Amino acid sequence: MAKSIDVSDVNIYYGDFKAVEGVNMTIKAKAVTAFIGPSGCGKSTFLRTLNRMHEVIPGARVEGKITVSGQDLYDPGVDPVEVRRMVGMVFQRPNPFPTMSIYDNVLAGNRLNSKKLKRAEADAIVEKSLRGANLWTEVKDRLNKPGMGLSGGQQQRLCIARAIAVEPQVLLMDEPCSALDPISTAAIEDLIHELKDSYTIVIVTHNMQQAARVSDETGFFNLKAAGQPGHLVEFNPTKKMFTNPDNESTEAYISGRFG
Repeated sequence: MAKSIDVSDVNIYYGDFKAVEGVNMTIKAKAVTAFIGPSGCGKSTFLRTLNRMHEVIPGARVEGKITVSGQDLYDPGVDPVEVRRMVGMVFQRPNPFPTMSIYDNVLAGNRLNSKKLKRAEADAIVEKSLRGANLWTEVKDRLNKPGMGLSGGQQQRLCIARAIAVEPQVLLMDEPCSALDPISTAAIEDLIHELKDSYTIVIVTHNMQQAARVSDETGFFNLKAAGQPGHLVEFNPTKKMFTNPDNESTEAYISGRFG
């Protein structure tokens, strides 16, 4: 079941360096939220805090509170692995596991979580996940073939299938179309629209038109000045953001005057 995310006074550090400061927002369930902003403003860094992926970098830490339907993701008693199961992630470049078949790629997360599956159960998960990623009809007759043998757009949809196979409540996507051609990009955008009926989806994108097309709400991140932390300048319904933003710098970025 999709869940909302509440972010309160979040600061993000790498060692002594404060990368992002003072983020407050509520990300709605069963909606698509997009983060936009110039390179280096902290939007991908912030995205990774939503499933504690930033913790793989030594010295990274978070101040403040991030809750998913009331559960504090950073409570000392919360297992980061469980957070990452609940809040899945799709990365910028498709990353199927190179030595695995399409079938095994889909099940990788389940097996990582030490979930023992009967063959019929595994078959059902694979088919459901590939159908959910709108890939089943294209690969159903070659499930034992390597995932790396698919096209770039198919590989990205395979990664989405792998992410949803463990039944997350939230799906994060960090520039999911930046490495894809226009036809594959359109397929991923159509898929995002379909998936929001079941998941809370958060994407980072540099593509203004993509943010306008796929998202319900948009957050604009920017730097206060060179060398200063990134911060959330504005967070509003996407239609308002792209037609009548509250902040002058938001309008300047969207219109292409900087960034």
